[in-house]
Amino acid sequence: MDSISHPPSDLVVILMCTYNGAIFLQDQLDSIAAQTHSNWRLVVSDDGSHDETLTILRDYQRRWGEDRLEIRFGPRRGFCQNFLSLGCDPTINGPFFAFCDQDDVWLEHKLAIALKYSNTSIEPTVPYLYCGRTIYVRESLKVCGYSPHFLFPETFRNALVQSIAGGNTMVFNRATKHLLELWGPKQVPSHDWWLYLIVTGVGGEVHYDPNPQLLYRQHPNSLVGGNQSIQANIKRAWGLLRGRFRHWNSQNIAALLHHEMNLTDDNRKILHLFIRLRFASLLDRFRLMDVCGLYRQTRSGTLGLFIAAFLNRI
Repeated sequence: MDSISHPPSDLVVILMCTYNGAIFLQDQLDSIAAQTHSNWRLVVSDDGSHDETLTILRDYQRRWGEDRLEIRFGPRRGFCQNFLSLGCDPTINGPFFAFCDQDDVWLEHKLAIALKYSNTSIEPTVPYLYCGRTIYVRESLKVCGYSPHFLFPETFRNALVQSIAGGNTMVFNRATKHLLELWGPKQVPSHDWWLYLIVTGVGGEVHYDPNPQLLYRQHPNSLVGGNQSIQANIKRAWGLLRGRFRHWNSQNIAALLHHEMNLTDDNRKILHLFIRLRFASLLDRFRLMDVCGLYRQTRSGTLGLFIAAFLNRI
């Protein structure tokens, strides 16, 4: 008889990262407990909190049990590396995984809906990523907007120049986590963009849900906000002019090149054309953009991409 213990086929291992999140943490934990899909386990990596975060986590751990809530300590190298420390850890096992922020509120069907899309048509050996829109809320949970509704296909050509969804929306299967483990915790701008890049890069399946399944709290201490205000757009434009977008692309490219043989043949060619584009003359940059087929999901995003190409900040 096989004595190895295998997790149930619909278990979701929730990967949460915390850092001084005590003020909103209980709302998030309670929304996880209220999920209609109740077969989940929570692994939390705390990155050195000095507020009441760990006290709250240990209180929930006493109530839920250590088999339900595991507390770890992060690498203290920022939120991206904290999330990747969980995603790249082969000792965290299960058929499905979900990234989770400390200050959101999940709607009750979030996990059930993500698994429904996976179970309808995706083979377990195919890397699968579920992601989607969010509802922006204020600290009081009052609705103040929605993230953009993206309509174009989720492809590597898009992923090279845009991250379409927050990690807080992402649910993925074991095949995707295996990719993260093999490719390691690279120095990349964000864990969610990296996940979108590698899943599309190897020809996996991405499902973008146009119906929001979580409340994305916007507050002054948010590490990554979803604000679409004029001020936020000005801040992004200033970052583009200073070369931030180009720097992020350099990080992503360096990480992808370490594993380029795992990309599909077409995506490997697109990656090398993208590299040529970044060091080409002005006219060649626009020609290569057309050859690569790069695109963003919105008109303003596409305009920003062309401006970046014009200024050689891509």
